[in-house]
Amino acid sequence: MEVKDSNGNLLNEGDSVSVIKDLKVKGSSSVIKRGTIVRKIRLTDSESEIEGKVEKTVMVLKTEFLKKV
Repeated sequence: MEVKDSNGNLLNEGDSVSVIKDLKVKGSSSVIKRGTIVRKIRLTDSESEIEGKVEKTVMVLKTEFLKKV
């Protein structure tokens, strides 16, 4: 399975990615701002999602809103 970011770059376990668009967090009133860096990502079973720690909380993010740093 190949996991790619919004630019088509291949993502691997432990990579760092940047958020390219402000994202609303489901079930919360908070927002992940554009430019936020997510370090040490983990791949999931889905090609379109990764796990990463944002502000001390583990979240699942869609790869279409991320770019490799």
